[in-house]
Amino acid sequence: MPKLIVNEFLTLDGVMQAPGSPDEDRSGGFERGGWQLDYFDDVFGSTIMEGLDAAGGFLLGRRTYEIFAAHWPKQPADDPLAGTFNELPKYVVSRTLSEPLPWANSRLIGGDVPAALAKLKDQPGKELQVIGSGELVQTLTQHGLVDEFRLMIHPILLGSGKRLFREGADAPTKLRLVDVKPTTTGVLIATYQPA
Repeated sequence: MPKLIVNEFLTLDGVMQAPGSPDEDRSGGFERGGWQLDYFDDVFGSTIMEGLDAAGGFLLGRRTYEIFAAHWPKQPADDPLAGTFNELPKYVVSRTLSEPLPWANSRLIGGDVPAALAKLKDQPGKELQVIGSGELVQTLTQHGLVDEFRLMIHPILLGSGKRLFREGADAPTKLRLVDVKPTTTGVLIATYQPA
């Protein structure tokens, strides 16, 4: 049974929006995209690659899927990140998309999302990883479907932007720290599991 892992780049004040590029996600008038780029080092890179090596597929919300589908298929085949993202299954949770999805190995999940995801988790295989997909993470957390949060917390405060953990959660969710490592640039890579 695969674990469902949430992987997120976060600022110290919890912002997850547009870490990789200024134009990645400008919704809500967000003008501070690309904030993660200055913090990459060998520790960070090896952690990302180790995580991808454990992936058996990706679970993505519609917005993240559209960003990824516009980028990864256009990257060189020998790019290890592109190879992983392009080859592994992508399960896309959306109320607005319809089949067929343009990116190879993509499957749409609609309807009763928690039930569909519970079925995915019952199948054998490697980790099912969520990247970005903030709205989806809210649903997964609410239904107790997350087995682990891998948070890459960057030493920067943005003051505004979409946050991973938002106000209005139904109930407190207790987590326990199972691993933490710092990078040379001050990023804390913290792994939490439900307590």
